[in-house]
Amino acid sequence: MAILAECPYCHKKQSVRNKVCSCGADLVKLKRNQKVKYWISYRLPGGKQKREPVRGKELSPYSIEDARKMHSKRVVQKAENRILDILPEAKMTFNELSEWYLSLSSIKALTTYDRVTTLISNFNKEFGDYIVSTIKPIDLENYQDLRLRQGRAPATVDMEIGRVGSMIRKAFDNDIVSGHTLKVFNKVKGKLKKGSNARKRLVSPAEYIRLIDNAPSHLEPIIIVAYNTGMRKGELRNLKWSHIDRENMFIRLPKEITKEGQPKNIPINHHVMKVLISIPHALKHDFVFTYKGAPITHKSGFKKSFISACNKANIPYGRKEPNGITFHDIRRTVKTNMLNAGVDKVHRDMIVGHSLKGMDAYYLVPTEDSLREAMNKYTQWLDKQLDAAREGVDQNVDQI
Repeated sequence: MAILAECPYCHKKQSVRNKVCSCGADLVKLKRNQKVKYWISYRLPGGKQKREPVRGKELSPYSIEDARKMHSKRVVQKAENRILDILPEAKMTFNELSEWYLSLSSIKALTTYDRVTTLISNFNKEFGDYIVSTIKPIDLENYQDLRLRQGRAPATVDMEIGRVGSMIRKAFDNDIVSGHTLKVFNKVKGKLKKGSNARKRLVSPAEYIRLIDNAPSHLEPIIIVAYNTGMRKGELRNLKWSHIDRENMFIRLPKEITKEGQPKNIPINHHVMKVLISIPHALKHDFVFTYKGAPITHKSGFKKSFISACNKANIPYGRKEPNGITFHDIRRTVKTNMLNAGVDKVHRDMIVGHSLKGMDAYYLVPTEDSLREAMNKYTQWLDKQLDAAREGVDQNVDQI
């Protein structure tokens, strides 16, 4: 632990023994005129260094004597293992920490913000009133077991703990919680075995045709664009007309709405262009897909409508249903179809938005022309599959 002096000109925190700052300021004279502020420097449990200004009801930030008083207090607290008492987490509950975290602009900007809020809310139903610093590894283990007994999937339980862990790491980076609390969340083990939750369900061309034939008018164009581009649900809901480059035939998604946090350029084929031409522009907003004139949300105009389309198309819906599908399965289908169409891995990854790995991220830079060629190859293959599926449907109707 140490006392530091802050230069009033360059604001460098340095040893109180220094007589001259590296910027040239005369620290002796400045201290005499009470223009130098004092800081206390010490390490928290977990090794992270913390600095705090001298402050208090009867303490002056410009007094070396008051700095020594505050320093002595911290020495005693550390010796008695009470150093955590000075951190906000000593009095802050998980509800209060969540309120801070969910109000951050970087978190609000996430396309998965609604999902993040739900995951943290589920955790807070058990620990919302807990003081953050009192959480123990056994508490998290008991929570995992409780959620599993309640019928939650291991993947869901891991996501809840993982998202709260991300909140704790963010708070640690901003000196709100200590390494002690971070260590608790870093120690917890996931309930899902790696790879055990991987889905393999694909949406066949025949099922795709039945879906668009039975989907409500606002959902049909979304399914078509998804099956031709592999765009995520959040990207589709947040797609705006300003993202459409008709001249060059590209959808240009900004990094703010992509999961990977990078801009993404997706070639437009004739199926997608037909959809875009058919959709009228809204007057009050710039969103492409709408429900009752308003932008589509996860709760309004999307999930229930997709479930309804599946039911009408006689396709089971849901992860727990035998052979059931989810909307995300369309994305997996697109990437698999691109493989079957002969599209190379780099272009598959670039179109669907999977980050290139290793040195590929530095050395491989597909051009827009090559992306168009890849999309054309996929579209030609897909058209043949759809024609064959429609022919099979027509033959079945004739037999009936």
